[in-house]
Amino acid sequence: MKKLHIGVLVVALTFGLFGCKKEAPPPPAPAPQAQVQTPSAPAPVAVASISLGKALGPDKKVTVPTDTFAKDDTIYAVVETTGTGNATLKAKWTYHRGDQTASVNDSSQTISASGPAASEFHISKPDGWPTGDYQVEISLNDKPVGTRKFAVK
Repeated sequence: MKKLHIGVLVVALTFGLFGCKKEAPPPPAPAPQAQVQTPSAPAPVAVASISLGKALGPDKKVTVPTDTFAKDDTIYAVVETTGTGNATLKAKWTYHRGDQTASVNDSSQTISASGPAASEFHISKPDGWPTGDYQVEISLNDKPVGTRKFAVK
């Protein structure tokens, strides 16, 4: 009987050691990868401001801002832009009398911007502008972005 107890004990110990394996510890979490920041795409060209005036400086910005002009003035519209890329700016100048509108001038320019820039449009009439109300509408890539009203007195 002693042999039987020893045999049972050996079998029990064997199953105890090999049958009840301890679970392996979970693998360590992977190290976080360094985040690589990709440069953001440059901002497209956008209109920041539109100003009217009688004179420009060497930087193409209005030096004498006004919205009232004399009959013999050259009238400047300066469009300041931000962003980068190619774009088309258009200026549509119109004269308004009552409910009637007459086209004065349409012009456009293609720009290749690499940051803030100023673009200039102007109209002049050597024999003098008719007195009244006018406006210039500025478009960027055929989408209106602003209108400035002015008067000739």
